[in-house]
Amino acid sequence: MSTTLLLARHGQTIWHAENRYAGVSDIGLTDEGRAQAEALGRWAAAHRPDAIWTSPLSRAIATAAPACRALGITPHREPGLRECDFGVVEGRTLAEFAAEVPDAAEAFRADPVTYPFPGAEDPLEAAARGAAALRGIAAAHPGERVLVVAHNTLLRLVLCTLLSIPLGEYRRVFPRLRNAAITELRLDEHGSAALLSLNVPCEQDRS
Repeated sequence: MSTTLLLARHGQTIWHAENRYAGVSDIGLTDEGRAQAEALGRWAAAHRPDAIWTSPLSRAIATAAPACRALGITPHREPGLRECDFGVVEGRTLAEFAAEVPDAAEAFRADPVTYPFPGAEDPLEAAARGAAALRGIAAAHPGERVLVVAHNTLLRLVLCTLLSIPLGEYRRVFPRLRNAAITELRLDEHGSAALLSLNVPCEQDRS
């Protein structure tokens, strides 16, 4: 029996508005991010997912909060959904890093999995833990529809893993997941995945 996972990136933060890597740093939402969370809540009220799971980071929890209130349910928190640790680039932009260490930045741009940022989490390990988290969520909710609020890089790595796309291509194939937009993924009991939609904005449901 398959499970439909409704994947949403958290709302905007100050660092993301400036294109800075937040990673495991616990950065709060901007006013725009809170508005995006409210839009996700309205979407959830209209589409009625059966359960909600979030990353343990506060920006994901806050993004899911309006949906939880709309549905009257308590979210599950999954440590495996946390964002990748970006090492020395946490709180910085890629341009700032490139100005300081141009060769390392160029290697990252060419192959971000083989050449991650210094001190960063191994992208292969991040992809594996994220994929395991989604498979576990699917197994816990057979035949149901589950809203999962997590993070841009982690979700892109996991999508590549589950869809058999070379992991080093994640930045090219999935340039970014929009804040609080819905990406619909179907997982069956054998772990096979199908991408049903990508980056569908919640705002289309507003009257």
